[in-house]
Amino acid sequence: MQKTSRRLISVFVLMALLVSITPVIAQAAQNTQPGKDRAVFIHYKNGTVKPASPGKGGLAAKDYVFLAKGAKWKTLPVNYVIDPDNANGLSDVFITNAVSMAAEEWDRYTGTELFGSYTIDRNATWDDQMQDGRNEILFGSYPDQKVIAITVVWGWFSGPAQTRQITEMDVLFNNYYTWGDATVDPSKMDLQNIATHEIGHGAGLGDLYYTTSVDETMYGYSHEGETKKRDLFTGDIAGIRALYGN
Repeated sequence: MQKTSRRLISVFVLMALLVSITPVIAQAAQNTQPGKDRAVFIHYKNGTVKPASPGKGGLAAKDYVFLAKGAKWKTLPVNYVIDPDNANGLSDVFITNAVSMAAEEWDRYTGTELFGSYTIDRNATWDDQMQDGRNEILFGSYPDQKVIAITVVWGWFSGPAQTRQITEMDVLFNNYYTWGDATVDPSKMDLQNIATHEIGHGAGLGDLYYTTSVDETMYGYSHEGETKKRDLFTGDIAGIRALYGN
């Protein structure tokens, strides 16, 4: 009888422990679901709007800023969708090359493969109000002609830093602008230049507005003929390495 009682007590203790642990497991699992938070980054043409405040914290010394502390992709590599339909008659090959090279520029400076493969889908959607679980990059009409591109990043950006993560990115290039290769025609908005900046947001970096940061890919303004954002600068490299390692 004594041994039976001890076994029963052990079973009850084990059941109690499982009940107490279950909510913790459920809470941790929440962050693997589509994120509840949304960050919107608007890329303005240089000179069309008043320069934004650079904020506080002495960030000019390191020239990078995070979307949110600790917010990054936890599952790598990040695969994405490109919809090459555009108003400028650019070929699928040109667009996919420009976008994939933009993504690869961030990969060059990280210790792991950050961005993986892409697929072409002409029915991609820019998800600014609701997520669909896909990282989509496409062209579309946007009513504000001062806006070159907009990136929406979804994820978990509040709570303990270790639980924060990015779950989706969606990039829209404004069809108002004439897109192309600015090394060939400087009157055009360089697709690779702008794509590198927007994908930087998708990786977890924010905009910079310091006058000392004009050479950084993540500087918040651009214009036709600009190509320097194609190549990461010192702050961009430091920022992406702070997130994903050397």
